[in-house]
Amino acid sequence: MAHISRDRKKLLARVRRIQGQLDALHEVLETKDDCTEVLHLLASCRGSINGLMSEVLEGHIRFHLLGGEPTPSGHQAEAAEELIEVLKKYLT
Repeated sequence: MAHISRDRKKLLARVRRIQGQLDALHEVLETKDDCTEVLHLLASCRGSINGLMSEVLEGHIRFHLLGGEPTPSGHQAEAAEELIEVLKKYLT
């Protein structure tokens, strides 16, 4: 997957941030009884994972469906852009 190779550093940085959020969640669950804090941490973890999913899906669509062209054109490109927008709205 060329888009994964190209974006590896950025994706790994996002995963490290998610890992930090999960570590914070783990710590709160072990040491506190504050359900509000747990819910906030869960929501932030979910949002971060959805953002990562959105980014990887967009790269997949652009690279595998549109051939990785810098400026795709035509009906297929328009449909791909619409799909990307729907996915972003769904995942955020």
